[in-house]
Amino acid sequence: MNNSHSASYAAAGVDIEAGYRGVQLMKGHVARTMIPGVVSGIGGFGGLFAPDFAGMEEPVLVSGTDGVGTKIRIAQLLDRHTTVGIDCVAMCVNDIICCGAKPLFFLDYIAIGRNDPEKVAGLVSGVAEGCVQAGCALIGGETAEHPGLMQPQDYDLAGFSVGIADKPKMIDGSRLAEGDALIGLGSSGVHSNGFSLVRKVFDVERADLRSPVEALGGLSLGDALLAPTRIYVKALLALLEGGVEVRAVSHITGGGFYENVPRMMRPGLTARISLGSFPIPDVFGLIQQRGDIPVRDMYNTFNMGLGMLLAVPEEQRGRAMAILKEAGEDAYAVGSVARGDGGVELEP
Repeated sequence: MNNSHSASYAAAGVDIEAGYRGVQLMKGHVARTMIPGVVSGIGGFGGLFAPDFAGMEEPVLVSGTDGVGTKIRIAQLLDRHTTVGIDCVAMCVNDIICCGAKPLFFLDYIAIGRNDPEKVAGLVSGVAEGCVQAGCALIGGETAEHPGLMQPQDYDLAGFSVGIADKPKMIDGSRLAEGDALIGLGSSGVHSNGFSLVRKVFDVERADLRSPVEALGGLSLGDALLAPTRIYVKALLALLEGGVEVRAVSHITGGGFYENVPRMMRPGLTARISLGSFPIPDVFGLIQQRGDIPVRDMYNTFNMGLGMLLAVPEEQRGRAMAILKEAGEDAYAVGSVARGDGGVELEP
């Protein structure tokens, strides 16, 4: 039993004992994420992981860090805190899988105005669920109480992931060629980008987030906006393990198509994407209509229904799509690689 207690620190707004209760509540969630390689449980000064380099010629550690952004405000308004942790993991692991790295472990950081053990445990339960979906372990984290800097009910959530790849097999775009097929993976909605614009469009501080909306197929606005980011790690790993030559990958996040797709291209090549080749979730139509947003701005801000774009040789397109669909993804043949300026062309 930990008997640490500081009445003076508590009077200043920091409840050490609440932090201990939070750790006890989250232990069961963390246990769900344990995989081979985990050396230590939570509670130490550092998370320990022993990676398996067997079969690798030149192991490379790949890391990614991100947060959930202002989507958190939707969770706070709805008092629903168990899904944004999935977003936090997704934003990190979906980045590192773009080069073919398998996520190994994740650590989170929660800054909160007043430590509410149940709320913190709820946040960590989402992080744990994201780790399970990505096949990595949650091996540590930090909860920091910030009285005077944040309002008691406010919090922010961020984290980072470390993965591993074999350098000769990494996806780096160097083999990308004219005529390669582009495959898009369906998103669950807005994911975790563009929420400053979303919050302005819907005036979420005063909006009805709970009632069904006809334009959203009966979903409430809150449910549509809070839908967790899809995690594409296992689907991409299935492709690689299935022998598909994945030549380039882009995670469609902040900046939408115009900022992210060029990151997977090499000089002299352009991604040509047919806008009629994949469905656009209803929430984007509502955002565009309510905000009177130009089409180009929509594609320069949001994922518009594609959370991930990848390039494979045209002759492997059918096999790749079959593997992706078997892995549970909505996969669409959305275009091809053509000669160009290294950017993206969106065609009607």
